[in-house]
Amino acid sequence: MLYVLIVGLVAGFLARLLSPGPNNPTGFILTIVLGIAGAFLATFVGQAIGHYAPGQGAGFITATIGALVVLFIWNRLVARGIVSDPGNKV
Repeated sequence: MLYVLIVGLVAGFLARLLSPGPNNPTGFILTIVLGIAGAFLATFVGQAIGHYAPGQGAGFITATIGALVVLFIWNRLVARGIVSDPGNKV
């Protein structure tokens, strides 16, 4: 469990550094959640295409790529107005 949190934190942080534009959602906990979601996405896709064996998880690089995908999807949902922007308080 601790390994997943550390991978999630690092992957979320790297995704924030690599992603252009606004980096919403912000915050330490949401960065970890972003990275963990990216790690789960990368693990699911990797197992589906046969890159990872059942029970094997994604590493730092693929978790970061997954977190970038999750951040991109989040930004598209905010741009379309489906999800409200937590950084834009009116």
